[in-house]
Amino acid sequence: MLETMTVMRLHRPGEELRAERIPVPEPGHGELLLEVRACGVCRTDLHIADGELAAPRLPLVPGHEIVGRVAARGPGALLYAAGERVGVPWLASACGTCRYCREGRENLCGSARFTGLDRDGGYANYAIVDERFCFPIPESYGDEEAAPLLCAGFIGYRALRMAGDARRLGIYGFGAAGHIIAQIAVHQGRQVFAFTRPGDGAAQAFARRLGCAWCGDSTAAPPEPIDAALIFAPVGSLVPQALGALERGGRVICAGIHMSEIPAFPYERLWGERSVRSVANLTRRDGDELLELAPRAGVRPATRRYDLLQANAALADLRAGAIEGAAVLVPSRAT
Repeated sequence: MLETMTVMRLHRPGEELRAERIPVPEPGHGELLLEVRACGVCRTDLHIADGELAAPRLPLVPGHEIVGRVAARGPGALLYAAGERVGVPWLASACGTCRYCREGRENLCGSARFTGLDRDGGYANYAIVDERFCFPIPESYGDEEAAPLLCAGFIGYRALRMAGDARRLGIYGFGAAGHIIAQIAVHQGRQVFAFTRPGDGAAQAFARRLGCAWCGDSTAAPPEPIDAALIFAPVGSLVPQALGALERGGRVICAGIHMSEIPAFPYERLWGERSVRSVANLTRRDGDELLELAPRAGVRPATRRYDLLQANAALADLRAGAIEGAAVLVPSRAT
């Protein structure tokens, strides 16, 4: 194992990440040192890099969709063997004792810590993680394919669960999460309506290939009212837009950790027992269920590969909406 490693670090919001060499860290009690094989580029990383989501400390190594192999184990780390492949999500740890943790709602724990925000993430050759918050990766997925499942998949799945038994499902924002959840929803026999950026014919064609029943601009009215809307785009104006597309009793689920301001809208759009709610983070139950369901549903994440040193290019492409599916960083093994 190398004594130093390459990382892409954020020093100041709004500036590009810097490639640096730093010492390989040592795992503490209950921790694993992972050799990073792939790390997805999530929109939350973009919010952190752009300063829309404040990082508690800087410099910071972003990245929270990590697939890696166990390179070393700290004292008391017994869950995974050396060389075993594991995945690391956004939720890095929780207290385990508060009422939310005791009720299985660890995503709401006030002491929760997050990968690539409170602790360094996977834009690196190695990463330190709490083994209790790692997941074994299904063998049917390669490293790059598995990475987007660890946030886009997990949090998208939590949003889908909140949609209940909705048969006509609207997906606003057809990126990493949208294209994974659309595949699951189609597998479940739901009708999926994909809403994309205005004029994004490529995204609409992509959605059709994945089995969506209808595709159109985010400002368009669907051919019939929908039972639930999942909003993955961080655009507050989509909330009243989605409410206007809902059937009575329908739900709008806001699935992003950051969203622009929601504009005022007439009460008529909410009336009829329609509701709006948010998704906050994820639980380990969400991860276990998604990783069991995804192979059965035939989910194949679409990815675009970037070298670790191309992290800024990946973030720029994500910002521009130029990625079909998900961007994934892959460190060079020689560094």
